[in-house]
Formats: sequence, C-alpha cells, structure tokens
Amino acid sequence: MNTLSKHKSPLSVPFVKFKPHSRISLKNHHRSGKSKNLGRHMKRLRSEMEEISKEQGKIKEGQRQVREKFEAVEMECEQLRKETNMIMQQSMSTQFRLALMFQILKARENQDFNQAAQLTAALRELIARENQQKA
Repeated sequence: MNTLSKHKSPLSVPFVKFKPHSRISLKNHHRSGKSKNLGRHMKRLRSEMEEISKEQGKIKEGQRQVREKFEAVEMECEQLRKETNMIMQQSMSTQFRLALMFQILKARENQDFNQAAQLTAALRELIARENQQKA
C-alpha cells in the first residue's frame, strides 16, 4: 500500500456540518455583552448620582450657614440703627440743654434775672423729664 493510502483522503472523511451559533444564541451573547455594559453604565450613574447628592447636601449646608450669618448681620445692623437713633436723640437733647444754658448766661450777663430764672426753670423741667424717661 501506498503511504497515501494509510491516510484517508480528505474526501473520504465524513463531512461534519459546522454549525455556527444560532441567531438566538448570538443575540443572547450580544445581549449579555450589552447588559454588562449597561450594568457598568448604571453603576457609574449611581455613583455619580450619589456624588451629586453629597455635593447638593454640602451646598444646602453652605446656604444655611450663609443665611444664618446674614440674619445675624441684619440683627446687628438693626441694633446699631437703634443705638444710632438713641445717640442722635441724646445729642439733640444735649444741644438743647446747652442752648438753654447759653441763654441763661446771656440773660445774667444782661442783668435780666427774670429771664434767667424762667430759663433755669425750663432747664430743670427738661432734665426732670429726661430722668423720668430713663427710669
């Protein structure tokens, strides 16, 4: 026998039909790849959403702190307005008393003792009213 006869000829080998993956299994395989990608994408989105949520919480906390500071500044500003008004009233009162004292001195200088007595009485009444308002 010939050496070729020991080996079977390629034509004598029975033909085995190669069956590629069926369409359904290819679709499933393709889907499983897509679902892996989708799963990764969803996981990344969840992670990003969690980070965004944390950042929003920090922003809200910052806004709350700014609001509290602003309210504190507004309260302090209102207190300063009240104090300024009180100082202005005291200043006006002091100016009025000084004007009365100056008129009393002028009246005494001019030997107008009746006028000086009336102005002194007015000054005493003014000081008494101011003392009552303070109490």
